[in-house]
Amino acid sequence: MAMSEKTLIVGMGNLLYKDEGVGVHVIHEMQKMPLPPHIELLDIGTFTMDLLSYLEGVKKLIVVDAMKAGGEIGTIYRCKSEDLMPKDQKPISLHEIGLLESLKMAKKMGFDMETVVIGVEPKIFEWGMELSDEVKASIPKIIEAVLKES
Repeated sequence: MAMSEKTLIVGMGNLLYKDEGVGVHVIHEMQKMPLPPHIELLDIGTFTMDLLSYLEGVKKLIVVDAMKAGGEIGTIYRCKSEDLMPKDQKPISLHEIGLLESLKMAKKMGFDMETVVIGVEPKIFEWGMELSDEVKASIPKIIEAVLKES
């Protein structure tokens, strides 16, 4: 299998801030599963700028993160990175560089991969490591959505 067939699944979020850490929890659950050899898992936490270090040879990037979009708690959203891109082209902030800025920089660096974001509607944003019951219950469906993309 060529290296360019790699699918990178990235869990984003703050593990110490309840539902904000859902992406990281999903990666931890997936690490317990047998996965095809072309799939690589990455717990990036809140260090989105580090993503650039892992993109070599990636054909498809799947990002899992909390996404407050107004749906029912635990709702799973699927969108392309283009759907999240702001229309204005403001300069990149090196202080709080986020996923969108990392993806813009990756494109400028010549990385060309399909990117899908799997978002999960959160319930609780407060200090603590446990997910809300609703978000925790949605993890199997989140994993199913992620694997469907890979």
